[in-house]
Amino acid sequence: MSGTEPAATTQVYRVYIKAAPEQVWDAITKPEWTDRYGYGGLTDYNLTPGAPYRTRPSQAMVDGAEAGGFTVPDTVIDGEVVEADPPHKLVLTWRMLMDPRLVAEGFTRLTYELVEKNGSTRLTVTHELAGAPQLAALVSGSFDDEEMGGGGGWAWVLSDLKSLLETGKTLAE
Repeated sequence: MSGTEPAATTQVYRVYIKAAPEQVWDAITKPEWTDRYGYGGLTDYNLTPGAPYRTRPSQAMVDGAEAGGFTVPDTVIDGEVVEADPPHKLVLTWRMLMDPRLVAEGFTRLTYELVEKNGSTRLTVTHELAGAPQLAALVSGSFDDEEMGGGGGWAWVLSDLKSLLETGKTLAE
């Protein structure tokens, strides 16, 4: 993708992780884990359907943004828990608050599905992005870090999660 074509309105990513579903679930839902991979950030969940959740920036995220000449909001992602079935399925509404253009696109729907497979976990992430073309492009990884700060999107986040759970180190380490 060159960054000029529209990104898919439903994006599906799948990764196999040599870890139990409970370990992968904890990495997705506990702030002490969510800050260690991908773009970081401390995600606080109340896993009750209808409950709000949010991701706060870590100090490293704040410092990096300041070094780049911009500020990070107190909440970088927010939404509501739609469904939680630990450690099998988590469905959320999801909105990125880092850029007013992304905020204006509103909430999207994000689903994590975890299935045990032969001592590993198959993690499937489905992000429904209808009506959010800028966010769809960003999370698809079609922008590189220099253009929009998007990096590798969901593919990169899931690769980083896999590396962390399997080796104890992220891709950047």
